[in-house]
Amino acid sequence: MEQPKDFIREAIDEDLKTGRFNRAHTRFPPEPNGYLHIGHAKAIWIDYGIALDYNGKFNLRFDDTNPAKEDQEYVDGVIEDVRWIGANWEDRLFFASDYFEQMYEWAVQLIKAGKAYVDDLTPDEISQYRGDLKTPGRNSPFRDRTPEENLDLFTRMRAGEFPDGTKSLRARIDMAHPNMNMRDPIMYRILHREHHRQGNKWCIYPMYDWAHGLEDSIEGITHSLCSLEYENHRPLYDWFIDQLGIYHPRQIEFARLNLTYTVMSKRLLLELVNGKHVNGWDDPRMPTVCGMRRRGYPPEAIKDFCRRIGIAKSHNVIDISILEHCVREELNRVAPRFMGVLNPLKVVIDNLPEDHFEEMDALNNPEDPNAGTRKVPFTREIYIERDDFMEVPEKKFFRLAPGREVRLRVAYFLTCNSVVKDSEGNVTELRCTVDPATRGGNSPDGRRVKSTMHWVSATKSVPAEVRMYDKLFTCEDPGSQPGNFRDYLSPDSLTVLKDCRIEPAAANLKAGDRVQMERLGYFCLDPDTAPGRMVFNRTVSLKDSYAKGP
Repeated sequence: MEQPKDFIREAIDEDLKTGRFNRAHTRFPPEPNGYLHIGHAKAIWIDYGIALDYNGKFNLRFDDTNPAKEDQEYVDGVIEDVRWIGANWEDRLFFASDYFEQMYEWAVQLIKAGKAYVDDLTPDEISQYRGDLKTPGRNSPFRDRTPEENLDLFTRMRAGEFPDGTKSLRARIDMAHPNMNMRDPIMYRILHREHHRQGNKWCIYPMYDWAHGLEDSIEGITHSLCSLEYENHRPLYDWFIDQLGIYHPRQIEFARLNLTYTVMSKRLLLELVNGKHVNGWDDPRMPTVCGMRRRGYPPEAIKDFCRRIGIAKSHNVIDISILEHCVREELNRVAPRFMGVLNPLKVVIDNLPEDHFEEMDALNNPEDPNAGTRKVPFTREIYIERDDFMEVPEKKFFRLAPGREVRLRVAYFLTCNSVVKDSEGNVTELRCTVDPATRGGNSPDGRRVKSTMHWVSATKSVPAEVRMYDKLFTCEDPGSQPGNFRDYLSPDSLTVLKDCRIEPAAANLKAGDRVQMERLGYFCLDPDTAPGRMVFNRTVSLKDSYAKGP
């Protein structure tokens, strides 16, 4: 059964039917002043997904109109992120700054038509003159300058004659308009800053509301898809285009993505980075695309997540467990399996010789018949998970205990015979035996055990550091809580385990490779990995850890 279409696709269908447009052409227009987050990933898949569905085109365009906050580092990071997410802009990589000359000429056109004027009010005074939702604004004393005087002043603004903040170019619309955005909005401000692409060619820069629709028009965009906060800006988008008499795209708004247990504001994310509360934009606890990539989230899972949550018209908050479910599903399908031990407890198998060595066959991925098998070394001394042993077992504890038999994954039945402790009474070693007849993990006499445990060879396994990541905040919506949102940062969002061991086949992994450590979760090899020191990030647990809340 065909899935019902979302409201954006319904609108596009109607536009194609009525002849308003004969194609679909979308764009993703990030500002290069930070790194992308999961909300941007959703926007990308809305824009790019529509281009795919309608056999249309998709542009990647940087809205680089504010040199005070922009940097080439962010441009490079966004390009990498969009490509990794899976969107293909082909040869259509654009920059708003390449349109500055055309925008300037259009501003001159509005000045000559009496639709724009140069204002000498300061930014604070402009704000005061605007009024509020209950009070109409007041006309600037400079609003009635002649087009000739405005054109002269605007030309001198471009030439660099005036200091920052002393003049601006404003649209002449209606200072009593019920929509505050229509009360003579600023089109250009003076800003003597070097631009990352244009250098010092310009000292006046267009405001977003002025530039946005012009960029769309220049590129032939049909549907300009924006988040919901731009709904009240749409009349201004339309006004500028109509006054200029240029090609007119259609703006449609959708609800932005909000996730539990994190923040999505670029300003708040920057505060976390600058305050050293996280280890950079790509910290695996961050909702940034680069952070999720480093944590081990597959792009296919992010795409699936965006498809599942759909496109909403009103504000909503999505439970992060849905995203993690998508990650689990994808990694369960594709991730190779390895055995690793996070908190090792040494086991000595007394009925094997000291130099005992054999290799066990293990499936690389039971979900993929073509993934093949690997060899896992088995020796007299192995490590098991410390949590898998209890000297005095509780009623429902079925793993290893004195006198109890368990199955070692792909190896033997193992029985614990005695416990070795240090001077403080801590268990340091287990003395055990295996049943040679159970090689491979099955008993010829049909007896059963209640637990199967993972393990690694003590002498052949390789050391690893494992970074156990959990949710960044202690509450679902930290941005709306009393006080500062940083007050709700979780002290348990990162636990670093230094003395882990993993089977030697993992030594062939490359940074960014994703694996399942059996019974432990999904992990990704971190770029911090160095010779003799593997570093893994826990991507997600095997089961949903959010179901019962914090």
